[in-house]
Amino acid sequence: MKKSIALLFLVFMLLMPSAFAAAPPKNMVIMDAKSNHSFVSVRFVNGFDGSSIEWDEASKRIGITHGSVHIAMTLGQKSALVNDKAVTLQDAPFRDNGSIYVPLQILSKELGYKLEWLKTSNAVKISTEKASSVLPVVTRTAGQALPNPVVSEKKTFKVGGKSFNVQMVTVSLMHPQVQMDVVLAGNTPGMVEDLSSIAKRSGATVAINGTFFDAYTTGSYKAPYGYILSKGAIKMASSGDQRVIFTYDENQLASLISGADFQGKYNQGLIEGGLQAGPRLIVDGKVSLNVKQEGFKDPKILTGGGARSALGITKDHKLILLTTGGATIPQLAEIMREAGAYQAMNLDGGASSGLYYNGKYLTTPGRKISNAIVIKVQ
Repeated sequence: MKKSIALLFLVFMLLMPSAFAAAPPKNMVIMDAKSNHSFVSVRFVNGFDGSSIEWDEASKRIGITHGSVHIAMTLGQKSALVNDKAVTLQDAPFRDNGSIYVPLQILSKELGYKLEWLKTSNAVKISTEKASSVLPVVTRTAGQALPNPVVSEKKTFKVGGKSFNVQMVTVSLMHPQVQMDVVLAGNTPGMVEDLSSIAKRSGATVAINGTFFDAYTTGSYKAPYGYILSKGAIKMASSGDQRVIFTYDENQLASLISGADFQGKYNQGLIEGGLQAGPRLIVDGKVSLNVKQEGFKDPKILTGGGARSALGITKDHKLILLTTGGATIPQLAEIMREAGAYQAMNLDGGASSGLYYNGKYLTTPGRKISNAIVIKVQ
């Protein structure tokens, strides 16, 4: 009987039932908005520390096997079996936007998952003796509609009695249709290209200029400054540079880290892409500027005004891409705080400042640029 059930599970796995075929490309922890209990997708559990998943679409039955432990659960039911012994679950498994989620509580208890909440990045580190992974936390109720993947707005912020008109694009990084990348002009360090051209050849809905580069050299090679990474590979290195780096992992969990911390995180396989610019503007929801620590030596870094580009990360894993004119760095920091950023950093500005959305410029750069952050909506 057990062999027949196992074969049935295997057949459904090979046929890729809708619960797996429609799974989002990123893993996350869903925190129920009402109970504050947490759930993880079976897509993540499958293969984590050697665990395997079995699924029967007809009975809506989920099997999780790890070593000598086998857990059997059913969608919508709080009763389960652990090695054929009946147990009561704190929460029932559920299906949400094409993925099946199971309660983390039973995985922690029966499979030994250790959970560490990372407040700054709003994420959970899940670990065992042999494996670990950091997953973004998304708070919502099962069945709740997904937010729009991209929202474009023209807004006005008042800072110190002065009004700043901004172009602002907000991207829901956890949306299953959203993919982020960092793209070099001509796919080669040292080249320059129109921001719109970078966006179009990348199939991007959104693009913003990236890090600094040697825009004024008379030579054909216009060197970008700082680390640039895409698809897990370092496209441009900048060893020893202390400036802040925008990074994201394979689940698009975005972070801002010091240049000093980059190599360790990259060696652990925790960085899928990113770029280095700065200075950092917002730390944990508050304006925080330490330009000397980051290695900026120009005495006018805090007093000079001009066209600005910046990115921010919200607590609920949205990416804010923003451009404005005539702002100093302290003013830009306050703008990003008012825009809702929990973490934020400055990007290259001046004639490089540009923002592209849905086939046209919201802010038109005054020159070709070296690199860009692009957002694809698939």
